[in-house]
Amino acid sequence: MPMHRVTIVSLRIVMLRLSLVIFCFIPYLAVAELASVDIYSDEQLLTLIRTDRYLEQVQTDDCQLVQDIEARAEILKQPMYQFLWGEMLNHGVCVPKHASRGMKQLQIAAEQGSAEAMLKLAEYYYHGKMVVKDKNRAVQYVMPAAANGDVPARLMLVRLFSEGYGSPVDYKLGYHWLYNSVFNDEATQKQATSLLQDLAAKMPASIVERAQQPQLH
Repeated sequence: MPMHRVTIVSLRIVMLRLSLVIFCFIPYLAVAELASVDIYSDEQLLTLIRTDRYLEQVQTDDCQLVQDIEARAEILKQPMYQFLWGEMLNHGVCVPKHASRGMKQLQIAAEQGSAEAMLKLAEYYYHGKMVVKDKNRAVQYVMPAAANGDVPARLMLVRLFSEGYGSPVDYKLGYHWLYNSVFNDEATQKQATSLLQDLAAKMPASIVERAQQPQLH
């Protein structure tokens, strides 16, 4: 066989072997790329929840963290991940939709003191989404979060009270909490002022005056 033909055949064999090596490593390269997404820190996840971007972020990350999220919710029992996992199940994000399991995760998180879970459950009962509309039950869910200082929960509680839900005995307390809250932005402050005016219309002026004091006696 002429030398140039031997060289060509040898080169083809080398190229074929190189192609096979590259082909074999493609799955490992893909796995390495998938592993580049880190699990969210508590601070990151809290920010995502408070800005209502948590489900969007899971999708942006190509659903790569589903198993980690499930493990942190179901096994480690971390409330913020129970919230996230529950919402993924409620809305069918990266997993088949399973609202009963999702709502259970939110309830467990709420029982562990998650203000975000309490507020989300209250919102579902307020709007009647995935559950029968029950605004009195919404009050029950949101009130502990409001008592613990969560401003969105206090806004919702005063809204519910101003609409006539909950016990009038608690109106003064709800008014006091929101009136003495500190707001991060002017829009929230204006919303609070409007809600407080609505609730004040349902209360005697003397009770409103006492509720506006820094300390409630």
